[in-house]
Amino acid sequence: MATGLRYADKVVIVTGGTRGIGEGIVREFGEAGGQILEIGAGAQAFVAPFLFCPFPQTLVSVTMELYGRLDCLVNNAGGRESSPKQLGYLCWYVLLTDLHRNIINISSLVGITGQKYAVTYVATKGALTAMTKAMAIDESQYGVRVNSISPGNIWTPMWEKLASQTANPKATIQEGKNAQLLGRMGTPAECAAAALYLAGDATFCTGTDLVLSAGAELGYAQKSRQGPSSGPED
Repeated sequence: MATGLRYADKVVIVTGGTRGIGEGIVREFGEAGGQILEIGAGAQAFVAPFLFCPFPQTLVSVTMELYGRLDCLVNNAGGRESSPKQLGYLCWYVLLTDLHRNIINISSLVGITGQKYAVTYVATKGALTAMTKAMAIDESQYGVRVNSISPGNIWTPMWEKLASQTANPKATIQEGKNAQLLGRMGTPAECAAAALYLAGDATFCTGTDLVLSAGAELGYAQKSRQGPSSGPED
């Protein structure tokens, strides 16, 4: 048994654990002593042992065969990596295993603030945050904690790709930095540290949405999308 580590010998499943925020979470939990199992394309080993399986049912079955328990589920995958059906299966399994487990859902700040030209994405992230709170209520009777993290602009391969598709990638990246009070992008490692805190230290937290945004949602900004108009103030 590992000693002196924050999450020693805990068994963790991370979806979407091969790049970006998910990769950071895998690395952080592994360095803290966790036994990490991933869902994602092209999985690679970091510090802790892991097993790559493309199907949640297989992953859960092998997890139980190898370790006999599951301590934490991090639902991070987006895009094509994890379908709602797969996510539902993983949550269902965790809720039916032994008590005192926890689930961490990776949502997004835009689920709170909204974002232009992204109705489907915003609705999905908003629903994930709301689902977290509802699940926290229902599953508290079984000792299962359910929390979420809502990151702002985090420098990931996805952000880099989206910026590269704009007319001025350098300006787009700077806008992303300027949108946050600290004037910079967050890092996957910072998201991972927040996830480890919720999993290992925040034992009295459930139904919490941890906003990790460098204050992007605070204060006023120039938001009007209207043209010049007359009104009582003119």
